[in-house]
Amino acid sequence: MRYAGVGLVILAAICWGISGGIADILMSKGWDPITISFFRGAVGFLCFLVWFLIRFSRKWVYTRRLYLWSLLAGVGVAGNFTLYFLSIEAASVAVAATLMYTAPVFVLLISFVLGIERSSWLKWGCIVGVLIGIILLTGAYNIETLSASFLGTAAGLGAGICYAVFIFGFKKASHKGSVETALATAFFFFCLILFVFTDKQEMTDAVMSSDIGWFILLGLVGAGVSFILYIIGIRKTAPSTASMVAMVEPVTASLFGVLILGDQLGMIQLVGMGLILFTITTLSVKQSD
Repeated sequence: MRYAGVGLVILAAICWGISGGIADILMSKGWDPITISFFRGAVGFLCFLVWFLIRFSRKWVYTRRLYLWSLLAGVGVAGNFTLYFLSIEAASVAVAATLMYTAPVFVLLISFVLGIERSSWLKWGCIVGVLIGIILLTGAYNIETLSASFLGTAAGLGAGICYAVFIFGFKKASHKGSVETALATAFFFFCLILFVFTDKQEMTDAVMSSDIGWFILLGLVGAGVSFILYIIGIRKTAPSTASMVAMVEPVTASLFGVLILGDQLGMIQLVGMGLILFTITTLSVKQSD
Protein backbone atom coordinates (compact mmCIF):
# COMPACT_ATOMS: atom_id res chain seq x y z
CA MET A 1 0.00 0.00 0.00
CA ARG A 2 2.87 2.37 0.84
CA TYR A 3 4.49 1.83 -2.55
CA ALA A 4 1.15 2.44 -4.25
CA GLY A 5 0.99 5.83 -2.52
CA VAL A 6 4.53 6.72 -3.63
CA GLY A 7 3.68 5.67 -7.16
CA LEU A 8 0.64 7.95 -7.25
CA VAL A 9 2.66 10.92 -5.96
CA ILE A 10 5.36 10.29 -8.57
CA LEU A 11 2.75 10.02 -11.31
CA ALA A 12 1.18 13.31 -10.20
CA ALA A 13 4.59 15.02 -10.19
CA ILE A 14 5.32 13.72 -13.70
CA CYS A 15 1.96 15.10 -14.87
CA TRP A 16 2.77 18.53 -13.41
CA GLY A 17 6.15 18.47 -15.08
CA ILE A 18 4.62 17.63 -18.46
CA SER A 19 1.99 20.37 -18.06
CA GLY A 20 4.70 23.01 -18.34
CA GLY A 21 5.74 21.58 -21.69
CA ILE A 22 2.15 21.50 -22.94
CA ALA A 23 1.73 25.15 -21.92
CA ASP A 24 4.92 26.04 -23.80
CA ILE A 25 3.52 24.35 -26.92
CA LEU A 26 0.32 26.39 -26.63
CA MET A 27 2.24 29.63 -26.11
CA SER A 28 4.33 28.87 -29.20
CA LYS A 29 1.02 28.73 -31.07
CA GLY A 30 0.26 32.28 -29.94
CA TRP A 31 -2.06 31.70 -26.99
CA ASP A 32 -1.83 34.05 -23.99
CA PRO A 33 -0.48 32.59 -20.71
CA ILE A 34 -3.54 33.84 -18.80
CA THR A 35 -5.90 32.08 -21.22
CA ILE A 36 -3.88 28.89 -20.93
CA SER A 37 -3.91 29.16 -17.14
CA PHE A 38 -7.69 29.67 -17.11
CA PHE A 39 -8.36 26.54 -19.14
CA ARG A 40 -5.97 24.48 -17.02
CA GLY A 41 -7.87 25.44 -13.88
CA ALA A 42 -11.35 25.31 -15.45
CA VAL A 43 -10.91 21.74 -16.69
CA GLY A 44 -9.43 20.86 -13.30
CA PHE A 45 -12.46 22.36 -11.56
CA LEU A 46 -14.82 20.17 -13.58
CA CYS A 47 -12.82 17.10 -12.53
CA PHE A 48 -12.88 18.14 -8.87
CA LEU A 49 -16.61 18.85 -9.05
CA VAL A 50 -17.25 15.33 -10.35
CA TRP A 51 -14.99 13.89 -7.63
CA PHE A 52 -16.84 15.92 -5.00
CA LEU A 53 -20.26 14.77 -6.24
CA ILE A 54 -19.14 11.13 -6.27
CA ARG A 55 -17.97 11.39 -2.66
CA PHE A 56 -20.79 13.69 -1.58
CA SER A 57 -22.18 13.03 1.88
CA ARG A 58 -24.40 14.71 4.42
CA LYS A 59 -21.25 15.69 6.30
CA TRP A 60 -20.56 18.49 3.81
CA VAL A 61 -19.68 21.53 5.92
CA TYR A 62 -20.85 25.07 5.12
CA THR A 63 -18.73 27.53 7.08
CA ARG A 64 -17.46 31.00 6.39
CA ARG A 65 -13.89 29.99 7.25
CA LEU A 66 -13.99 27.15 4.74
CA TYR A 67 -14.87 29.58 1.97
CA LEU A 68 -12.37 32.21 3.12
CA TRP A 69 -9.49 29.74 3.21
CA SER A 70 -10.62 28.26 -0.11
CA LEU A 71 -10.64 31.78 -1.58
CA LEU A 72 -7.05 32.25 -0.42
CA ALA A 73 -6.14 28.90 -1.97
CA GLY A 74 -7.87 29.94 -5.20
CA VAL A 75 -5.90 33.18 -5.32
CA GLY A 76 -2.70 31.23 -4.71
CA VAL A 77 -3.26 28.64 -7.42
CA ALA A 78 -4.39 31.32 -9.91
CA GLY A 79 -1.17 33.23 -9.31
CA ASN A 80 0.89 30.04 -9.41
CA PHE A 81 -0.44 28.81 -12.76
CA THR A 82 -0.29 32.23 -14.43
CA LEU A 83 3.15 33.27 -13.18
CA TYR A 84 4.55 29.82 -13.97
CA PHE A 85 3.43 30.11 -17.59
CA LEU A 86 4.72 33.69 -17.80
CA SER A 87 8.08 32.46 -16.52
CA ILE A 88 8.10 29.70 -19.15
CA GLU A 89 7.34 32.27 -21.85
CA ALA A 90 10.10 34.64 -20.67
CA ALA A 91 12.72 32.02 -19.76
CA SER A 92 12.22 28.27 -20.30
CA VAL A 93 10.32 25.30 -18.87
CA ALA A 94 13.39 24.05 -16.98
CA VAL A 95 14.18 27.42 -15.36
CA ALA A 96 10.52 28.16 -14.50
CA ALA A 97 9.90 24.74 -12.95
CA THR A 98 13.06 24.88 -10.85
CA LEU A 99 12.38 28.41 -9.59
CA MET A 100 8.82 27.42 -8.64
CA TYR A 101 10.28 24.55 -6.64
CA THR A 102 11.81 27.13 -4.24
CA ALA A 103 8.39 27.56 -2.54
CA PRO A 104 9.48 25.87 0.75
CA VAL A 105 12.13 28.55 1.25
CA PHE A 106 9.50 31.30 1.18
CA VAL A 107 7.35 29.32 3.60
CA LEU A 108 10.37 28.99 5.89
CA LEU A 109 11.19 32.71 5.76
CA ILE A 110 7.56 33.64 6.51
CA SER A 111 7.60 31.15 9.41
CA PHE A 112 10.72 32.87 10.79
CA VAL A 113 9.07 36.29 10.61
CA LEU A 114 5.84 35.06 12.27
CA GLY A 115 7.73 33.11 14.90
CA ILE A 116 6.20 29.80 13.83
CA GLU A 117 9.61 28.14 13.35
CA ARG A 118 12.93 28.58 15.09
CA SER A 119 15.91 29.34 12.92
CA SER A 120 18.93 27.06 12.78
CA TRP A 121 22.24 26.91 10.95
CA LEU A 122 20.88 24.11 8.73
CA LYS A 123 17.83 26.12 7.68
CA TRP A 124 19.82 29.28 6.95
CA GLY A 125 22.38 27.16 5.11
CA CYS A 126 19.58 25.78 2.92
CA ILE A 127 18.33 29.30 2.22
CA VAL A 128 21.81 30.45 1.20
CA GLY A 129 22.24 27.31 -0.93
CA VAL A 130 19.00 28.02 -2.79
CA LEU A 131 20.00 31.65 -3.38
CA ILE A 132 23.34 30.55 -4.83
CA GLY A 133 21.52 28.01 -7.00
CA ILE A 134 19.15 30.70 -8.30
CA ILE A 135 22.09 32.95 -9.18
CA LEU A 136 23.79 30.14 -11.11
CA LEU A 137 20.61 28.95 -12.82
CA THR A 138 19.50 32.41 -13.99
CA GLY A 139 22.96 33.79 -14.74
CA ALA A 140 22.47 36.66 -12.27
CA TYR A 141 26.21 36.59 -11.48
CA ASN A 142 26.72 38.41 -14.80
CA ILE A 143 24.06 41.04 -15.50
CA GLU A 144 25.25 41.50 -19.09
CA THR A 145 24.70 37.85 -19.99
CA LEU A 146 21.61 36.90 -18.02
CA SER A 147 20.57 33.44 -19.23
CA ALA A 148 17.05 34.00 -17.89
CA SER A 149 15.34 37.38 -18.16
CA PHE A 150 14.44 39.39 -15.08
CA LEU A 151 10.75 38.88 -15.89
CA GLY A 152 11.23 35.12 -16.20
CA THR A 153 13.12 34.94 -12.92
CA ALA A 154 10.67 37.16 -11.02
CA ALA A 155 7.66 35.27 -12.41
CA GLY A 156 9.20 31.90 -11.51
CA LEU A 157 9.90 32.97 -7.94
CA GLY A 158 6.44 34.56 -7.76
CA ALA A 159 4.93 31.24 -8.85
CA GLY A 160 6.75 29.60 -5.95
CA ILE A 161 5.37 32.15 -3.48
CA CYS A 162 1.83 31.70 -4.85
CA TYR A 163 2.21 27.93 -4.60
CA ALA A 164 3.08 28.34 -0.92
CA VAL A 165 -0.05 30.50 -0.47
CA PHE A 166 -2.17 27.81 -2.15
CA ILE A 167 -0.79 25.05 0.07
CA PHE A 168 -1.36 27.14 3.21
CA GLY A 169 -4.94 28.09 2.23
CA PHE A 170 -5.82 24.59 1.05
CA LYS A 171 -4.60 22.94 4.26
CA LYS A 172 -6.61 25.37 6.37
CA ALA A 173 -9.71 24.88 4.19
CA SER A 174 -9.46 21.09 4.26
CA HIS A 175 -9.40 21.22 8.08
CA LYS A 176 -12.78 22.99 7.97
CA GLY A 177 -14.35 20.51 5.55
CA SER A 178 -13.50 17.57 3.31
CA VAL A 179 -10.53 17.66 0.96
CA GLU A 180 -12.87 17.30 -2.01
CA THR A 181 -14.95 20.29 -0.88
CA ALA A 182 -11.87 22.45 -0.28
CA LEU A 183 -10.33 21.60 -3.65
CA ALA A 184 -13.52 22.11 -5.65
CA THR A 185 -14.25 25.40 -3.87
CA ALA A 186 -10.68 26.68 -4.32
CA PHE A 187 -10.77 26.03 -8.05
CA PHE A 188 -14.25 27.55 -8.33
CA PHE A 189 -12.76 30.79 -6.97
CA PHE A 190 -9.80 30.27 -9.32
CA CYS A 191 -12.18 30.27 -12.30
CA LEU A 192 -13.95 33.41 -11.09
CA ILE A 193 -10.67 35.25 -10.58
CA LEU A 194 -9.08 34.40 -13.91
CA PHE A 195 -12.34 34.85 -15.83
CA VAL A 196 -12.08 38.55 -14.96
CA PHE A 197 -8.56 38.84 -16.41
CA THR A 198 -8.86 36.49 -19.38
CA ASP A 199 -9.52 37.96 -22.84
CA LYS A 200 -13.09 36.83 -23.54
CA GLN A 201 -12.60 36.85 -27.32
CA GLU A 202 -9.47 34.69 -27.06
CA MET A 203 -11.31 32.38 -24.68
CA THR A 204 -14.04 31.89 -27.29
CA ASP A 205 -11.45 31.44 -30.05
CA ALA A 206 -9.69 28.77 -27.97
CA VAL A 207 -12.91 26.77 -27.56
CA MET A 208 -13.54 26.88 -31.31
CA SER A 209 -9.93 26.27 -32.36
CA SER A 210 -8.15 23.06 -33.32
CA ASP A 211 -6.01 23.48 -30.18
CA ILE A 212 -8.91 22.77 -27.81
CA GLY A 213 -7.58 19.24 -27.37
CA TRP A 214 -4.31 20.66 -26.04
CA PHE A 215 -6.22 22.85 -23.56
CA ILE A 216 -8.27 19.90 -22.31
CA LEU A 217 -5.18 17.71 -22.04
CA LEU A 218 -3.40 20.44 -20.08
CA GLY A 219 -6.33 20.69 -17.67
CA LEU A 220 -6.49 16.95 -17.14
CA VAL A 221 -2.74 16.40 -16.82
CA GLY A 222 -1.89 19.64 -15.03
CA ALA A 223 -4.81 19.91 -12.62
CA GLY A 224 -7.73 17.48 -12.60
CA VAL A 225 -6.20 14.02 -12.68
CA SER A 226 -2.82 14.99 -11.18
CA PHE A 227 -4.23 16.72 -8.08
CA ILE A 228 -6.57 13.82 -7.36
CA LEU A 229 -3.73 11.30 -7.76
CA TYR A 230 -1.52 13.39 -5.47
CA ILE A 231 -4.13 13.75 -2.72
CA ILE A 232 -4.91 10.02 -2.75
CA GLY A 233 -1.20 9.15 -2.83
CA ILE A 234 -0.13 11.56 -0.09
CA ARG A 235 -2.55 9.92 2.34
CA LYS A 236 -0.59 6.68 1.95
CA THR A 237 2.91 8.20 1.91
CA ALA A 238 5.21 9.45 4.66
CA PRO A 239 5.79 13.24 4.45
CA SER A 240 9.57 12.84 4.08
CA THR A 241 9.11 10.39 1.20
CA ALA A 242 6.61 12.68 -0.51
CA SER A 243 9.08 15.56 -0.22
CA MET A 244 11.76 13.58 -2.01
CA VAL A 245 9.61 12.24 -4.83
CA ALA A 246 8.17 15.74 -5.44
CA MET A 247 11.53 16.52 -7.06
CA VAL A 248 10.28 14.47 -10.01
CA GLU A 249 8.23 17.49 -11.17
CA PRO A 250 11.06 19.93 -12.00
CA VAL A 251 13.21 17.08 -13.33
CA THR A 252 10.39 15.96 -15.65
CA ALA A 253 9.77 19.54 -16.76
CA SER A 254 13.47 20.05 -17.46
CA LEU A 255 13.77 16.83 -19.45
CA PHE A 256 10.63 17.70 -21.43
CA GLY A 257 12.04 21.14 -22.19
CA VAL A 258 15.45 19.88 -23.26
CA LEU A 259 14.45 16.71 -25.13
CA ILE A 260 11.11 17.73 -26.67
CA LEU A 261 11.15 21.53 -26.87
CA GLY A 262 14.87 21.98 -27.54
CA ASP A 263 15.69 24.19 -24.54
CA GLN A 264 19.41 24.71 -23.93
CA LEU A 265 21.02 24.55 -20.49
CA GLY A 266 24.69 25.32 -19.84
CA MET A 267 26.86 23.50 -17.33
CA ILE A 268 26.63 26.35 -14.79
CA GLN A 269 22.83 26.33 -15.10
CA LEU A 270 22.76 22.58 -14.51
CA VAL A 271 24.90 23.01 -11.39
CA GLY A 272 22.55 25.72 -10.13
CA MET A 273 19.51 23.55 -10.84
CA GLY A 274 21.06 20.59 -9.05
CA LEU A 275 21.96 22.75 -6.04
CA ILE A 276 18.39 24.08 -5.74
CA LEU A 277 16.77 20.66 -6.06
CA PHE A 278 19.18 19.02 -3.60
CA THR A 279 18.88 21.84 -1.03
CA ILE A 280 15.07 22.10 -1.17
CA THR A 281 14.67 18.33 -0.94
CA THR A 282 17.03 18.19 2.06
CA LEU A 283 15.11 21.01 3.76
CA SER A 284 11.73 19.40 3.10
CA VAL A 285 12.85 16.00 4.38
CA LYS A 286 14.36 17.48 7.56
CA GLN A 287 11.17 19.43 8.28
CA SER A 288 9.06 16.31 7.74
CA ASP A 289 11.08 14.16 10.17
